[in-house]
Order: sequence, then C-alpha cells, then structure tokens
Amino acid sequence: MQRVPNVEFDPTLKKRLEALWIDPPNLYRALGNHPALAAAWTEFANAIRHQSKSPRELRELMILRGAQLMRSEYEWAQHLRMARKSGVREAQIAALAHWRGSKEFDEREKAALLLAEAVTNADVTDEVYAAVSKHFDHAMFVELSLTAAFYAMVSRMLDAMRIQLEPGAREYAPRLP
Repeated sequence: MQRVPNVEFDPTLKKRLEALWIDPPNLYRALGNHPALAAAWTEFANAIRHQSKSPRELRELMILRGAQLMRSEYEWAQHLRMARKSGVREAQIAALAHWRGSKEFDEREKAALLLAEAVTNADVTDEVYAAVSKHFDHAMFVELSLTAAFYAMVSRMLDAMRIQLEPGAREYAPRLP
C-alpha cells in the first residue's frame, strides 16, 4: 500500500505539471505532499529530460538499466514507454540485463551502461571513468552521471513512498525482467 496519499496540487504547481505531463503520474501526486520540493523536483527532472545534449535513447537505456538494478517496477513501467518512443529497440530492451555480452549495443552504449551501473551501485572507479571517457567528454560524463544518479534517487523515493503504478500501466509495460 502506498505510504503517502496522492494529493491535489496547489494551482501554480498544477498548471506547470499539466503543461509537462497533461496527467501527472502518481510519483508527482505523492511528491505534491511537499509542494516546494515537488516543484524543484519537477524542474530538475525536466532539465535532465529536455535540456540534455546526449541522445534521449541513450539516457533511457541507462534509466531502464538502473530500474532493473534497483528492482523498480514503477520506474521500469514509466520509462519503458519513453524508451520505445525515443528509439530504443525491442531487442535492446530484451538484452539489457546481459548487455556486456550482447551484440545489440555498440561500444558507446556499453560505456553509458557501464556508467549507469557504476553510479547506481555507488562504485565509479578510475577504471570505469577511463572506459567511459573514451566515448564521452567531460560535459557528457557529468550529464550521464547525473542522469544515472537522479534516477537511482527516483527509485529510492518510489520505494520509500511505495508509489503504486497507474491503472493500465501493465498494458504497455510487462513486469521487470
């Protein structure tokens, strides 16, 4: 059972969330219990989603891998649809848990997935940094690290609040592999 209720937003936050989401997901409705933090979260998440320079499909692969590692059904369900829309192939989704040995990912994607795992597991070694730096400059390293770290936090918040999937979410997102 969800630990905090979904709430109605204050008018300013409601207008902003509806502009971004039309119908904000349950995570945002639960975060709305603290309007100021929900507003800050919204703007930070929006910047990662829409002001990043790395390809959206690369970031969605990282988010999905983080969801697998964190065992976050909610994050998996939400981002599976976004990943598909951004161009992540079904074969990549199917192979994601075993990306290291898969031919579905190029070397740049594998470097991003390596970083996603290292950040999620709090183990970004010098070797990981060196491997990732072969494919990404400093700005991209920051951007991709921030993406992985933010979505690890999302998973932890989803778990802390036990956010429930929206009705119909299982229709477009099978269970976490």
